[in-house]
Amino acid sequence: MSHRAVRSVSLLLSLLFLISIPGCNYFILLGYLIGGPPQIEPLFETETKKSMTDKDVRVAVVCYAPDELKYRYDNIDHILAQRIALQLHERKIEVVNPDEVRTWLNENPDWDTPIEVGAAFDVTYVIYIDISDFSLYERDSANLFRGRCEAVVSVYEMETGGEGSQVFSKDLTSEFPTQVPRSASDVSYEQFRLEYFWSLSDEIGRMFYPHLNGDDIGKAT
Repeated sequence: MSHRAVRSVSLLLSLLFLISIPGCNYFILLGYLIGGPPQIEPLFETETKKSMTDKDVRVAVVCYAPDELKYRYDNIDHILAQRIALQLHERKIEVVNPDEVRTWLNENPDWDTPIEVGAAFDVTYVIYIDISDFSLYERDSANLFRGRCEAVVSVYEMETGGEGSQVFSKDLTSEFPTQVPRSASDVSYEQFRLEYFWSLSDEIGRMFYPHLNGDDIGKAT
């Protein structure tokens, strides 16, 4: 189901729910019909009172995964950084080309903190995803797919002179699909891998851009 279709279904379900409530305020219902359901403020804005959509804000995305995960899932760090950067770009957040960030990381293998990346690209914020665990299979199964990721998502705000400090941190425990795993007979490994990377990147991205309550409907199965 496309993202637009999922949002349409979400809106319909919300309207049906409102209609079923005794004493429903039909002015609120009319507002839903005209503008859609209200957006949820991103967690980053709620906690820091800052916004990545502000004028002249520029963002770099850095993803780190330990060698054992990169061995099992080739380029997992770069793929996820690419997807997150694209999600941000599509929401009008100015983001550094992830290929340029990857080139810098490869040319500077001894980099130590995300602040060094921020200084190199003269950005306002660095979004840093530190992955500790990742899997595409249901536990104890080779025939069922269920994406899982454990990570810490942090944001470093850069200051003049190449200095910076951490202003946001959130533990992430992701699971997709949330209800039941997907059978390998119904979807190929490559297709499921792509689906989960897009789902995971949006889950992380929503910490930084508004989203709707119904956006999780398509992640259940």
